[in-house]
Amino acid sequence: MLIQLALAALLIASIPLALILVVSNDPNKYRKLVWVTLFLTFDLIMFGAFTRLTDSGLGCPDWPGCYGHSNPLLAHEHISAAQEAMPTGPVTVAKAWIEMTHRYVAMAVGVLIISLMAIAWWRWIKSRHVEIKFRPWFPTMLFLFVCLQGAFGAWTVTMKLQPVIVTIHLLLGLTLLAMLTWLGARQNEHTPVAAGGRALAFPALAGLLLLVLQIALGGWVSTNYAALACGDFPLCHGAMIPPMDFENGFTLWRHLGKTADNEYLPFPALTAIHWLHRTFAFVVISYVAWLAHKALKDSGLRKTGCWLLIVIALQLVTGLSTIYLNWPLAIAVMHNGGAALLLVLLVMLNYKTRLAPAAVAVAAAAYAPLS
Repeated sequence: MLIQLALAALLIASIPLALILVVSNDPNKYRKLVWVTLFLTFDLIMFGAFTRLTDSGLGCPDWPGCYGHSNPLLAHEHISAAQEAMPTGPVTVAKAWIEMTHRYVAMAVGVLIISLMAIAWWRWIKSRHVEIKFRPWFPTMLFLFVCLQGAFGAWTVTMKLQPVIVTIHLLLGLTLLAMLTWLGARQNEHTPVAAGGRALAFPALAGLLLLVLQIALGGWVSTNYAALACGDFPLCHGAMIPPMDFENGFTLWRHLGKTADNEYLPFPALTAIHWLHRTFAFVVISYVAWLAHKALKDSGLRKTGCWLLIVIALQLVTGLSTIYLNWPLAIAVMHNGGAALLLVLLVMLNYKTRLAPAAVAVAAAAYAPLS
């Protein structure tokens, strides 16, 4: 089974690898591989949201295979029996395919990250430790990190979707995306950033931390199925501050839908989870919009700032739409994708404000031969 799973991962990963090596005209194949890996990781996060929102996380209740097999076709008898016993339960043919497809793509991302690490080490040794863009320490960290992410993926299944494990799995996936963005930024050429733009280094870091906290709250909403705990807006159950149970809602170590005492989770606990995520969203939106406005004033940051404003507006629209339209699946997945895209943009903004070339230094270098 493990060999078959490895072959499936290699097959999926071979498609982008072949496109990069054969079709792409970019002379910097490594840079292209970094960005393709980032794109596939973004797709994996989106598909992970789809898996979670369709309640397919236990579509195959074991790991890494499905009832001990490498694909749902071979496990069809077991899946059909489980579906017949519980037609609306966690195990159905469709959910099994969704869950296993998510695992296949995750393994393919792992193969691509191993490729990044191997190429970086090879180029670093070949260049006698000269080529800075191929320093292998960061790709090696990516490899170790993806192994950790795989372990939490296994625990997500074996611990039956325990909310804290699922939320950590989500946050680790987004951290992997952020690390790939930083690595990708290191491969690109950047427009010089003026002193005013570089002064945004600390505000950009604060914005990134605020977003991470908001994503964690959003993950807690999703993993506890609290998205519809407040069905109205801007009020919640007709009140600005409705009855809420923060103690049970934010007890981390407990089973899905249960309190720490193994009682059913009261509805005010779900309300507290939803209300806090909704309320904090306006803090994040306001801050990121201000940060993007500041970034627009610098030519080196203008493009990133513009995209931040666009995505933050889309996040507001999709967030409100999930309430007014009763949580349609496509919009919910888009909302998760928007959060991931905001993370990419804020990581890029942090990189540029710190490590992009300074406009003053570039200008001085340009005029040096004339002096």
